[in-house]
Amino acid sequence: MNPFLEKPKSLISLLENWKEMYPKAYNKYEVDPYTKTRIILMNGTEFEANWFSHNFARHVTDNDLRRDLSLTRAIEKQQQLKGSLLKPCNESPLEHTISYEQLAVDLTAELAKREKDCYVKTALDFALLEDFDHLYRYSDLLQMKQGVLAEKLVGGYTEIMPGRPTISHHRFSKDNVKRNINSKTADKQTVLNTMIITAAEQQTMNYYMNITNLQTDDLSRKLYQEICLVEEEHVTQYESLMDSGATWFEMLLWHEYTECYLYWSCYMTETDKYIKKLWEQNLEVEIAHLHKAVELLKKYENKDWQEVIPNGEFPEPLTLKENIEYVRNILETTVQFTGDFEEYTKIEELPENANFFEYQKIINPTTEIVPSHIVIEAHISNYGKDYRYETQENPIKQLRSRTKDNTSVGRIPYSAESTDFFCN
Repeated sequence: MNPFLEKPKSLISLLENWKEMYPKAYNKYEVDPYTKTRIILMNGTEFEANWFSHNFARHVTDNDLRRDLSLTRAIEKQQQLKGSLLKPCNESPLEHTISYEQLAVDLTAELAKREKDCYVKTALDFALLEDFDHLYRYSDLLQMKQGVLAEKLVGGYTEIMPGRPTISHHRFSKDNVKRNINSKTADKQTVLNTMIITAAEQQTMNYYMNITNLQTDDLSRKLYQEICLVEEEHVTQYESLMDSGATWFEMLLWHEYTECYLYWSCYMTETDKYIKKLWEQNLEVEIAHLHKAVELLKKYENKDWQEVIPNGEFPEPLTLKENIEYVRNILETTVQFTGDFEEYTKIEELPENANFFEYQKIINPTTEIVPSHIVIEAHISNYGKDYRYETQENPIKQLRSRTKDNTSVGRIPYSAESTDFFCN
């Protein structure tokens, strides 16, 4: 499909009344796990588009342009709110968190598998292991606090076990900034991937930021606080990959194209008939937004859309699905790596005064105060072992113990063996 060749509806016709804006929520006991993850993904995508538009408006003085941006932005916000309200009232924030982390794992894996740029793929694989570990930490908290087994929420599609331990995720901020791509020379899928993963991780960061202080016990508040700060690292990494040299109007076009691609992907892969219809409706909305972006690009920069996106045909639809073997392979080969300015380096190869070690001394002076570690130790104390959902034993032998949380892997030299990242 090429959305540039579709006939758009008028923007005014896309505004909805209160009844139209309030959707029917899914049944949390019957919904497919990937329907939930698609909803979270599109909520984050809409937020990114809306927030980009706000920042665009704050950097221009032309009020006609700002008015055009405001109309599209208002419709984006209606879409975001409608999508977020598909979540039912009886699904707790912690249950919803499990879906956030399942999305992070399976979306990142899926993007990495189709990524042609080795550097971008490495960034995806690196953060994949951290979101994978977050799923494990939150799942143990969920069983302790609500008696709910996360394996039922993820449908058995995503394993729940230690990845690179969360204690090892805390890096000095300067080590999270990477090299940006050039959207004019990069493969179209690479541009889409950098924008999609940035929006998704930003949504996760914002969600955790907004619900941390709403938790009703200190342990939960502390875990959300810790992982939220890791998500800040992930957003910094991913946004630095995006094309920072593109103009505002070029990026507006890319934002709208990305939304069209994702709603089309959701429509093509959705199993729930009601929500599939919503994806179709939202695709029509985004096609109209895309054509408005084309108009603004021509008006203000005298560029045709083909100068920014030469081929408007969508790649294969993005499918959210099981990635167990892929995740296991990345865990087995790269668990000992950390960020090192623009690169990724094994812990063993860093100098003793590296940023990573110095920052670890500041934020983790002792393992006993680290919330992600405390959660697992509390679960072991209460249940005799941690909570996991594994199809076979962990590929890292140091992470196989069910009665002792490992705080060395990915943080202390020679705590495990790693080889290297690989490209497709």
